[in-house]
Amino acid sequence: MRHQLSGRQLSRNSSHRKALMRNMAAALLREETIRTTLPKAKELRRVVEPLITLGKSDSLAGRRRAMSQLRDTTLVQKLFGDIGPRFRARAGGYTRILKMEPRVGDSAPMALMQLVEADAVPASAPPEKPATKKAAKKAAKETAQKSAPKKKAAKVAEPKRRRKATG
Repeated sequence: MRHQLSGRQLSRNSSHRKALMRNMAAALLREETIRTTLPKAKELRRVVEPLITLGKSDSLAGRRRAMSQLRDTTLVQKLFGDIGPRFRARAGGYTRILKMEPRVGDSAPMALMQLVEADAVPASAPPEKPATKKAAKKAAKETAQKSAPKKKAAKVAEPKRRRKATG
């Protein structure tokens, strides 16, 4: 019985599981989006989120802990230089798991795992307010004309073709 044993076995022994999670964490931090099976993605979340939390505060001890997990200096630099500062204002929940259609060969449930703010676009400046009411009405009229659907030209009715009777 597996009383109080957390984590998924993923049909692998412990060293294989550790290597799998290390490689998948490196791939996710490098590419910021990966496609994998749903149980692996859910287990990977338990590995990657603490790494990103380490990257939020740059310290030598944190870099050494990340290096012991990732074993790639360029990834550690990216984690502490790019990814960590990007998530500094966020309190957890750095990854997103999107379910995909099952894999063709064995119907395994697939998932797309990505960093949440990888696709974040900086907010644009708010539109300027017109100085007068007249200018405001004119601007509203112009935007209404741009967004109004254009009328389609009437289609010319074509006669329906009949199929030749076979037989």
